[in-house]
Amino acid sequence: MLTILGFAMIATFLVLIMMKKMSPIAALVLIPALFCVAVGQGAKLGDYVIEGVGNLAPTAAMLMFAIVYFGVMIDVGLFDPIVRGILRFCKADPMRIVVGTAVLAAIVSLDGDGSTTFMITVSAMYPLYKRLKMSLVVMTGVAATANGVMNTLPWGGPTARAATALKLDAGDIFVPMIPALGIGLVAVLLLAVVLGRRERKRLGMLTLDEVLATEPATESETVLVGAGGGSDRTRKNSGGAGTGTGTGTGADRDAAENAGANENEGFKGLDPNRATLRPKLYWFNAGLTIALLTAMIMELMPIPVLFLLGAALALTVNFPHMPDQRARIAAHADNVLNVSGMVFAAAVFTGVLTGTGMVEHMADWLVGAIPGGMGPHMAIVTGILSIPLTYFMSNDGFYFGVVPVLAEAGAAHGVSPLEIARASLVGQPLHMSSPLVPAVYVLVGMAKVEFGDHTRFTVKWAALTSLVVLCAGLLFGII
Repeated sequence: MLTILGFAMIATFLVLIMMKKMSPIAALVLIPALFCVAVGQGAKLGDYVIEGVGNLAPTAAMLMFAIVYFGVMIDVGLFDPIVRGILRFCKADPMRIVVGTAVLAAIVSLDGDGSTTFMITVSAMYPLYKRLKMSLVVMTGVAATANGVMNTLPWGGPTARAATALKLDAGDIFVPMIPALGIGLVAVLLLAVVLGRRERKRLGMLTLDEVLATEPATESETVLVGAGGGSDRTRKNSGGAGTGTGTGTGADRDAAENAGANENEGFKGLDPNRATLRPKLYWFNAGLTIALLTAMIMELMPIPVLFLLGAALALTVNFPHMPDQRARIAAHADNVLNVSGMVFAAAVFTGVLTGTGMVEHMADWLVGAIPGGMGPHMAIVTGILSIPLTYFMSNDGFYFGVVPVLAEAGAAHGVSPLEIARASLVGQPLHMSSPLVPAVYVLVGMAKVEFGDHTRFTVKWAALTSLVVLCAGLLFGII
C-alpha cells in the first residue's frame, strides 16, 4: 500500500504543477500532508516536517546567502566581461546563444554546485533571451541538462555518494566514466544546436544594438523580427551611442528605443553606467569569488558558512554605507524569499516521503520487480533505473537506499560494484530537473519560468541525454 501511495503522491504532485492547478510551494506542502493522513500517520506529520526542515535547513541557508553574494557580484560588475564575451560570440544569433548557454553552464559547473551554476548562467543569459524574445524554457532546459552531466564530478555529490555507499574510491568510479560523460556533453551541445536552430527559424537572424556592448557604438544595424516571421531592417546611424531605431511596429520601436537608453528591463544588468558598479574593486571581487569557490571545492568549511562569510564581506567592502547595504539586500530579497520558501516546502515533501517509509517500499518494489534473468545485466538495469529513480527520489535515497541493493544483486551474478556505481551516475542529467533538487528552484525562479513549463520541456531532452551516456558507457565497455 505504501508503494502505491508513494507513486500516487509523486504523480499527483507532477500532474498538478504541470497543469498549473497549484503553485509548486502549495503542492509541495499540501499534497504530502494529505497523503500522510491517507496512510494513517497524520499524527506524525509534524515530526516528519521538522525532520525534513532540519535536513534541508543548511541547503536553504546556503541558497539564501549564495543568492545575496552572487547578486552583489552581478551588481558590482564582476560578470560583465563574461556577458560581453558571450555577446561577442553569440552575435545575437539564437543558435549561438543557446550553444553559449550550454557552454557557460558546463564551465561554471566545474565548481560542483548547481545553485552557483544556475545563478551565474541565468544572470549572464537572461537579458539576452528577454531582449530577443527567445524561449526561456530553452535556456533553463539546456542549463539544467548541461549541469546534470557535470554534476557527476567527484566533488559534485553523486559520485561521492556512490563511492561511500559501496565503499569504493571516487576516482575509480569517475575517471573511467569520463569518455561516456564527454559524449554526454557533446549530446547536450548537439541538443543546443537543434534547439537554437528551432529558435533561429522562429525568430530569424537578429543583431543587437551596439549600445548593449561597452565599446562606443559607431554603426548599428538591427533586425527585429515579428511574430509572423517577417523582419524590418533599421536605418544605419553613425557616430553616437544613442542609435535611433525604426521598426515596423510601435511596440518594436519602443523596445529598441528603451534598449538604446539602457532602460529596457531585461538589460539592466548590462547598463555600463549603473550606480552599483565598483570597477576599482574588480580584482578584489574576482579574488574573493575564486577564493570562495576554491574553499568550497577543498571543503575547508561547510558551504553555508562560506557563503555567509562571503556575502557579509562582499557587502561590507563594496557598500560600506548601511543604506546601500540595505538597498542591495532588498533588491535580492524577492529571489531569496522565493527560493528559500521553495526549499522549506520541499522539506515537507521529502520528510513525508521518507518518514512514512514510502521511499523504502518503492525501492524494494522496484528491485523486486527485476526479473531473475537480468542478474548478469544488473549494471544496465542500474543505469536504466537511475533515470527515473534519481528524478523521483533524492540522491541520498537512491545512492544509500537503492544502489547497495542493486550492487548486492549484481554481485551474485559476477557484476562488479564499480560497474554498478558507474551506471548509477547515468540519471544525473534528468536528476537536476527533479522537484526534489533545491537548485532547480533557483534556476526557474531567476529565469521567471513556471516550474511546470520547465518540467514539461526538459524531461524528454534530459532523459535522452541520460540514455546517450548509458549507451556510450556500454560502447566503451565502462558499464
